[in-house]
Amino acid sequence: MQTQYQFQTADKIIAGAYRFEQLAVELQKTIHAHRVLIVTQPSMVNKSQFETMKHNLSDNQIEFDFTVSIQPEPTIANIENTFEETVRGKNWDAIIGIGGGSVLDAVKILAVLNDESQSIEEMLENGVQSKGLPTILIPTTSGTGSEVTPNAIVTIPDQQLKVGIVSPYFLPELVIIDPVLTLTLPKEITAATGMDAFTHALESYISIKANPISDMFALEAIRRISKSIVPTYLDGSSLEDRENLLIGSMYGGMALTSAGTAAVHALAYPLGGTFHITHGVANSMLLPHVMDVNQEAITTKLVNVAEAMNLPKLQNDEATASSVVEEIKRLTNKLHIPQDLQSFGVKEQDIKALAEAAFNVKRLLNNNPKPLNIPEIENIYRKLIEV
Repeated sequence: MQTQYQFQTADKIIAGAYRFEQLAVELQKTIHAHRVLIVTQPSMVNKSQFETMKHNLSDNQIEFDFTVSIQPEPTIANIENTFEETVRGKNWDAIIGIGGGSVLDAVKILAVLNDESQSIEEMLENGVQSKGLPTILIPTTSGTGSEVTPNAIVTIPDQQLKVGIVSPYFLPELVIIDPVLTLTLPKEITAATGMDAFTHALESYISIKANPISDMFALEAIRRISKSIVPTYLDGSSLEDRENLLIGSMYGGMALTSAGTAAVHALAYPLGGTFHITHGVANSMLLPHVMDVNQEAITTKLVNVAEAMNLPKLQNDEATASSVVEEIKRLTNKLHIPQDLQSFGVKEQDIKALAEAAFNVKRLLNNNPKPLNIPEIENIYRKLIEV
């Protein structure tokens, strides 16, 4: 565990059912904004809440426009095109992101691009040098926790990679957490995003940079998500369970903000970049197998995870730790998370290149509690082919 650590997140968070309806008031009170761009996704535009939001903004004399141009797992080109079409020269006071992790990450980058001092490539190479437009982030999935993290992920197709940009300048001025916005999420998205949030929490908890602040958020995220993910998958109408997942996702984001993620994410990035496996699905597939490899290095921590997951304490710590790995496998089965990389087109001959790409994600692998070499990484991928 780290002996020196820090924590930083959004300036202001408001949470609870129907808090989304207070967006216009918060824009005036917190941001003092009169002209805003809304970046969202097509499914949100068709919701009654979106229409209500537009009326509320108009009633409060706030000018707005919106775009749905951000793609899932956005590329640099997709974000740059969105910037040219909707941000450059528009003189917005703030940018609002309403959506899943892809939308929220893109908004962070669009806000910084606004001052035209850096390109995305320069952010990747040199880091973010200055704060952009104020941002308001409103998640509609319970997965990335992006609304409270300094991270933004972009896809680089020609390198077949997804890469993270990390900067405190990405942290938003306002976050709105409203479980009502997640009530209509399809089952498969509920499953994949929920396990993505669980992965953030668990990896933060067992990481090299784990600390008392991140541990607090991580264990509470694990408790909430493990309690509510299967009931929500089976019946998504419970506002209490939806709120547990959404708060759990946010806490997972807060945990990784302080402690970071590790090998699961390192191995997931090449799967997303090369085979376009969505981030939540890739993390969910890899999680039990990476934890199995890590287990001997994190036995005591997994005992605490077992308690958070309400699992019984067994005859010794090793058995209790093993029960966590087995429970994760049961969860992925109950949630019908794919377990076969071959269904995404991955073949045995692809494993070497995937392992080499993952091995180069040093920022994350160096945070794993157990060092992994290329043959060990190959074996993890191979377990998802030999099912």
